[in-house]
Amino acid sequence: MTAETTGRRRGRGGRRGRGEQLMVPDAEFTSYYGRPIIKSPTWKVPDVPAYLYLGGVAGVSAALSALADVTDRPALRRTGRLAALVGATASVGALVHDLGRPQRFLNMLRVFKPTSPLSVGSWILAPFGTLAAAAAASELTGIAPGLGRLAGAGAGVLGPALTTYTAVLLADTAVPAWHEGYRELPFVFAGSALAAGGGVGLLAGRDAGPARKVAVAGAVLELAATAALEHRIGYARRAYTEGRPATVLAAARAATVAGAVGAVAGGLLRGRGGRALSLAGGLLLNAGSAATRYGVFDAGMVSARDPAYTVVPQRERLTARRQAGESGTARRQAGG
Repeated sequence: MTAETTGRRRGRGGRRGRGEQLMVPDAEFTSYYGRPIIKSPTWKVPDVPAYLYLGGVAGVSAALSALADVTDRPALRRTGRLAALVGATASVGALVHDLGRPQRFLNMLRVFKPTSPLSVGSWILAPFGTLAAAAAASELTGIAPGLGRLAGAGAGVLGPALTTYTAVLLADTAVPAWHEGYRELPFVFAGSALAAGGGVGLLAGRDAGPARKVAVAGAVLELAATAALEHRIGYARRAYTEGRPATVLAAARAATVAGAVGAVAGGLLRGRGGRALSLAGGLLLNAGSAATRYGVFDAGMVSARDPAYTVVPQRERLTARRQAGESGTARRQAGG
C-alpha cells in the first residue's frame, strides 16, 4: 500500500485557517495498482437495497396482522397479510435476481449454518414466505380461516427476525462502514422496518390505531439509531456523512420526519382530510425507509472501494495499543 500526495491546498492562498499554512499536502490512500484493499461485494442495485427494504416491510406487516387478528381489527389484519405476502414475494424475487439463478437460492436451503447470517436469513425468509402466502390466501378466499390464523401467527412470530437479520448480514462482512456499525445497524433496520410496516398499516383506516403507533415509534428509533451510528464509528462515519450516501440519508431523514408528522396529524383529524394525511404519511415513511436502506448500502460500497476506510482505523487502533502499552510500562516502572 502507498500514500500519494494530492498537491492541493485548502482555503484561499493555501491556508487552512487564520494564519495557518498547510505545509504538507493531504494524503490519499491507494493500494498497489490502484486496487481496493478489500474486495467490494458484488451485490447489485436495486436488487439488494430493495431486498433489504421489502423484507422489513413484510416482517412488520405480518406481526401487525397477527396482532390485529387477536384484537379483532379485520381491516388491519387484511392489509397486513397482503402486505406481508407482497413484500416476501418481491423480496425473494429481488434476491433471486441478484443471485442470477433461482437454484442458487435453493442451494442455500440445503444446509443450515447457524454461524452464517445468510444461511439463517434464508431459513427465515423461506418459511416466512410460505406462511405469509397461506395466510393471505385464506384472507382472500375465506377458505380455512383457522389454518389462515395459524399461518398468520407463524409469520408474525418470524417477522421480527426478518426485519433485522439483514443488518447482521451486512455487519458480518469486512466492509468498514457496515462492520464498524455492528451495534447500531440492527436498531436502524428495526426502526426503518417499523416505520415502513406501520406506514402500510395506515391504509387500514379506522383500524389503523396500532399501526400509527408502530410507525411513529419506528421513525423515532430509526432517526436515533442512525444518529448514534454516525456519532460512534469514528473514521467510517465519513462514508455516511459525505457524498451521495449523505444526500440520500438526509433525504431519508426528511421523509421519515414528514411521514411521522403526517401519521400523527392523520390520527387527529377526521374524514377525508385525516385519511389523506395518513396516506401521505405512510407513503413518506416508506420512501424514507427505502432511502435509508439504500443510503446504508451505498455507504458500505463507498467504504469498500476507498483504502482509507481500512487503513486509517487500523493505524488508530495500533497507535492506541502502543500508547496503552507505554502507559502501562510507565505505571509499572513508577510503582517499582
